[in-house]
Amino acid sequence: QVELVESGGGLVQAGGSLRLSCRASGRTFGSNSMAWFRQAPGKQRDFVAIITGGGTTNYAASVKDRFTVSRDNSKSTVYLQMNSLKPEDTAVYSCAYYDRGDYLSPENYPYWGQGTQVTVSS
Repeated sequence: QVELVESGGGLVQAGGSLRLSCRASGRTFGSNSMAWFRQAPGKQRDFVAIITGGGTTNYAASVKDRFTVSRDNSKSTVYLQMNSLKPEDTAVYSCAYYDRGDYLSPENYPYWGQGTQVTVSS
């Protein structure tokens, strides 16, 4: 069992920045890939970014060069630094613990945090 707790969401103006945190407890964290997804009202849950245990990253095209995912294994925490935020980035952001298979599919993540709201005003 893995418990994930996000923090750091909030309201920010367009062009601003936020940093989200996701702290994990339970199973071994350091060797496992962790991802961020987001879901806007009335839309499906979309992949945002992933980081492997070794630190390799991958991003959705819509956030590449604006968002940075990182991790601190000593703190069992993964971060999402979001810069140059746009109103279309408004969503509930959730971190997730990767299992196997297509990393773009939410179905391959057995553990999720409760989510944190990010609202970007224009």
